[in-house]
Amino acid sequence: MKRYAFVVYTLLAASVSGSGPRAHAQSPSIRVLSSNGVKAVVLELQSDIERTIGRSLSIEFSTASSLARNIGDGESFDVAILPPALIEDLIAENKIVAESRVDFARTGVGVGARPDSGTRDVSTPATLKATLLAAESVAFTADGQSRATIDAVFAELEITQMMQSKALLLGPEEAPHAVAAGEAEIALTLVSEILPVPGLELVGPLPAELQNYVSFTAARGVATGDARGADALLEYLAGPAFAAVLRKYGMEPIGR
Repeated sequence: MKRYAFVVYTLLAASVSGSGPRAHAQSPSIRVLSSNGVKAVVLELQSDIERTIGRSLSIEFSTASSLARNIGDGESFDVAILPPALIEDLIAENKIVAESRVDFARTGVGVGARPDSGTRDVSTPATLKATLLAAESVAFTADGQSRATIDAVFAELEITQMMQSKALLLGPEEAPHAVAAGEAEIALTLVSEILPVPGLELVGPLPAELQNYVSFTAARGVATGDARGADALLEYLAGPAFAAVLRKYGMEPIGR
């Protein structure tokens, strides 16, 4: 009887104090607005993040520009993961806490194709140009962080006009999946959005002369109702476990 009473007391105490193993499930969730560029990394580590910070995550992925617009329009959130320029704009609008920002990764633009579609070379500007001109269709996002780089590459290679008839402009994350499904021949997008897609391989990153890296920064919202939980997430994003998976998806950890 004494042992039974002790067990009951222990369980009740754990539930009241919040120290039980499932206590984090009862905590408020952290709302995260994240660029698609880090989606694969965040999803792979979501369970570990939740265990580590003692909070569940409610995550919305989209293009960085659309998320920034939504934040500017008053959408509620705890943590935003966006390129630095957009974070800085939101700091100026008093939507982001400047002191909380964590610069944690960057990735470049790459070329994706189906593994069975033949050998391609994109290692130099000349071979990239030849590959693009030989392709029947090239898929890329109409509104994403890679778009400005893609337009600049076409201009630098003097193929902007020629690419218009080949271009398949798609929504967020759709370009690599379209190529994997056989709906387009080549995808141009962030390397971190190519590597996770089944049926697609990374032909290579853009040549160094043409490459433009997209960086990612995380920061806490001014109006968050759980600053402690948000800061715990930011600390995780700056840590070694996150860095290891960043590399897996072709991203380079920074700020370490």
